[in-house]
Amino acid sequence: MATTIHERIKTYKTAPFDARFPNTNQTRNCFQNYLDYHRCQKALSASGKDVSLCEWYHKVYKSLCPMSWINKWDDQRDSGTFPGKI
Repeated sequence: MATTIHERIKTYKTAPFDARFPNTNQTRNCFQNYLDYHRCQKALSASGKDVSLCEWYHKVYKSLCPMSWINKWDDQRDSGTFPGKI
C-alpha cells in the first residue's frame, strides 16, 4: 500500500500536524511553508528537476495563511523587499 508523493498531494485535504509548531498559533507555520515552497521551486528549477514536488508546501501554506498575507508577500517578493530568505 505504498503511495507516492504525487498521490499524497492529490488526496491532500488540510495541513497536517507539524511537530516544529506544536502550539495553537500557526503564524510561523504559515510563513515557514511559504518560504519552503519558494525555496523548493528555486532549488528544483535551478537544477532542472520537476517542481511538482513543491506543490505540497503550496497547498499547506494556502490552507494556513490568510490570502491578504500571501498577496502582501508576493508583492514584496516582486518588488524585492520581502523580509524572508528564499
